[in-house]
Amino acid sequence: MAEEKEKSAGKLLEEQLTFRFPHIGKEAPEQVEKAAEFCEGYKTFLNAGKTERECVAETEWMLLAAGYAPFDAKREYRPGDKVYRINRGKAVLMTTFGELPVSEGIRINGAHIDSPRLDLRPNPLYEKEDLAYFKTHYYGGIRKYQWGTIPLAMHGVVVRKDGTVTPVCIGEAEGDPVFCISDLLPHLAAKQNERKLGDGLRGEELNIIIGSLPFADDEVKEPVKLAVLKLLNEKYGMTEADFFRAEIEMVPAQKAVDVGLDHSLIGAYGQDDRVCAYTALMAEIETKHPRHTTVTVLTDKEEIGSDGNTGMNSDYFSHYVQDLARHEGADVNEVFAKSLCLSADVNAAYDPTFPDVFEKANASYLNKGTVLTKYTGSRGKSAANDASAETMARVIGIMEDAGVYWQAGELGAIDAGGGGTIAKYVSRLNIDTVDLGVPVISMHSPFEVTAKLDVYNTYLAFAAFFAGE
Repeated sequence: MAEEKEKSAGKLLEEQLTFRFPHIGKEAPEQVEKAAEFCEGYKTFLNAGKTERECVAETEWMLLAAGYAPFDAKREYRPGDKVYRINRGKAVLMTTFGELPVSEGIRINGAHIDSPRLDLRPNPLYEKEDLAYFKTHYYGGIRKYQWGTIPLAMHGVVVRKDGTVTPVCIGEAEGDPVFCISDLLPHLAAKQNERKLGDGLRGEELNIIIGSLPFADDEVKEPVKLAVLKLLNEKYGMTEADFFRAEIEMVPAQKAVDVGLDHSLIGAYGQDDRVCAYTALMAEIETKHPRHTTVTVLTDKEEIGSDGNTGMNSDYFSHYVQDLARHEGADVNEVFAKSLCLSADVNAAYDPTFPDVFEKANASYLNKGTVLTKYTGSRGKSAANDASAETMARVIGIMEDAGVYWQAGELGAIDAGGGGTIAKYVSRLNIDTVDLGVPVISMHSPFEVTAKLDVYNTYLAFAAFFAGE
């Protein structure tokens, strides 16, 4: 066997001083099977929770099965006890009590469970030229042209006049109908083709076809609309007036599926940010005896600025921490100051088809691990949290000690766009906070793509975070 060539001084120095994030599939192929197994549960979670309400309901079921109970300020809790609180059916907080008092700080992990979608307007139902439609108002940052001609499902709740809350779901079960938005055929789209891409389908054109058969009565002015109302009344007891007391969301009917011949990727709606919600939830559930008390929060309204009383820009999160502090006789301001938070949110994975909007050396990549994002924002870091060097060092140390594969990334090239997370709403409470999550291709589209190895390592990162420094 030939002797290995002796490395030059420069090569040795290069290995000592430079660094590259490795491809997990090359460096740790044993993780491929583990990641695939973990992501089967994740796909089930995605299919069960296509709205924030459904995510909370699925989460509560999982928490109860894992031994959690609603938080009771009058009870005494011991290390390892597990509690939760639900906020208006749209956000959920959960805790595992630690060995240390909360006055020593808590470990917070926050993800959001709302995703871009099409909401029905308060008065959505109309008929035009013998077709019945729903009018919609898009929610969050969507590219409107992507929502035409894809199968859509109807999810939500209706609060009827008597106060009864009725869940609505059409388009998911075997044999269910689906819905769609029409678009022009290329033969007649010459004028439409002159529009800019962002205007390919306009907001007022996101009208959903829901029926075409009339109610058989010549005296009825809008017979197709009436026939649709009759079907909704038979299924859910609804009348047209009930739409004003409803929250109904139209989302892609596509189930979560594997992508690629090697089954290495996941394609699904709503992975931003339910991929971080699921990984955070699983890490929380599997945490048994942490040093620091944990708080995992799955929150609402991030896609529209985190406003409203179920978003992180409200006080429901701080009220929960205040209750934990009061329960132990601690000063909540001291709890905040000594705490550490992961803002668990996704980042844009480098897409070789569209390289111009990325800076390759500072982008995140599929299959290189969970993404540590020091700052998001836009232009000159506007609306960013911008974590300190000390916070970055703490989180990197936790992951490296646990053997987690991680990478660093920015949200695209400078001035190419930008975005934000819940990090700034947590850090304003005087809590050290940094973003950590999964890289995503085709983010905010009806069919987002993630890598199973990245999902799995994000779960490992959250588990290590809760295990303690």
